[in-house]
Amino acid sequence: MNISENNVVSLSYQLRVNATDGDIVETVDKERPLQFIYGLGQMLPKFEEHLKNLTAGSTFEFSLQPEEAYGMATEDAVIDIPVSAFMVDGELDSDLLVVDNVIPMQDKNGNRFNGLVLEVNDQNVTMDFNHPLAGDTLFFKGEVIDVREATEEELSHGHIHGAHDHHHDGGCDSCNSNCEDCE
Repeated sequence: MNISENNVVSLSYQLRVNATDGDIVETVDKERPLQFIYGLGQMLPKFEEHLKNLTAGSTFEFSLQPEEAYGMATEDAVIDIPVSAFMVDGELDSDLLVVDNVIPMQDKNGNRFNGLVLEVNDQNVTMDFNHPLAGDTLFFKGEVIDVREATEEELSHGHIHGAHDHHHDGGCDSCNSNCEDCE
């Protein structure tokens, strides 16, 4: 089966940055492959484009320029946040506000972001909300492990059910239900 819309795709790969022999930033092996539903926007569009029509057993090797991946880092994504925003019950968690710590944050609209702590002073915490791979060229090399049709339930929930998904131990975090395949 060729990879196309609404297929569940399983991949193993190695991701390097800025050169084919650059630093390895991620390795996904065959025992715990990356699984996603092709065409639902879960992956970078150009990443999916490079996989289109491949079949189980196919190998791939391609690169994504920063503008095809996470864009360039911008100064607009570096923000000073008042220290008071990190107070819980009048206390400041000093273990949390450490330079190079990544802190999950949420804006007033409920959108989630990870922020890298750059600096902490008495008034502000300077955080960088650029993606960690912003500005990097990404080099992928891997293999298509499996391709199958997504089930109606997977398509309606927008995520994979089965042995290697993110919620196979019962209870579905993404849709807040007990999906049949997850139990």
